[in-house]
Amino acid sequence: MRPSGRAHDAMRSVTIETGFAHHAEGSALIRVGGTEVLCVASIEQRVPPFLKGKGSGWVTAEYGMLPRATHTRGSREAAKGKQSGRTQEIQRLIGRSLRAVTDLKALGEMSITLDCDVLNADGGTRCASITGAWVALRLALGKLHRERVLTTVPLIGQVAAVSCGLTDTGAVLDLDYVEDSAAAADTNFVLTAAGGIVEIQGTAEEKPFSEEEFLTLLGLAKSGMKTLFAAQDAAVAAAEAA
Repeated sequence: MRPSGRAHDAMRSVTIETGFAHHAEGSALIRVGGTEVLCVASIEQRVPPFLKGKGSGWVTAEYGMLPRATHTRGSREAAKGKQSGRTQEIQRLIGRSLRAVTDLKALGEMSITLDCDVLNADGGTRCASITGAWVALRLALGKLHRERVLTTVPLIGQVAAVSCGLTDTGAVLDLDYVEDSAAAADTNFVLTAAGGIVEIQGTAEEKPFSEEEFLTLLGLAKSGMKTLFAAQDAAVAAAEAA
């Protein structure tokens, strides 16, 4: 039995609330169990210097955790004067994941930044950030389309992410903090609704895991994606119907 009492292939509860950030072009507060992340999309009519004049847009992300998102207070990175390696790695992952499903040429020379701020952390914050950020991005692009700034919504897919791991109870889906901190192997799967693989991060903490075990984890991730994509679809539909 898992510490949470869930079955090995059971997700935590997933909810996505849109419109949380009143001034943003798109926003989503995603809750996955005890993990809560506020994802906010901001549009700027400019692109990074390396894209200037090339007729292509840009989608990027920033990630951070509030000081008491975890059991003990963490110092604000702004106070330290630099971001940690973990923060940089996660925000690059979020940006790559969103660009993989965005038609940057159709976006034109504008930039969209997704700010992902962890309010409460109970495992899977990067996965929740990617899943929630897609909703915020979709809403921001939809706003541009309704305002006729864009002739179409320049998304070529839907992306979400979930963690899986090998624990004392076997292969499990959607690790919370207790499981993540003790897992023999921890993997993060970033997948599209069409079945494509954007990125897979996998680490063996104690001993190497087998190809068979990896395929079991991938199967669990694919099953969990159904819940995440359904939550994204429901959030976007509710926001656009309001």
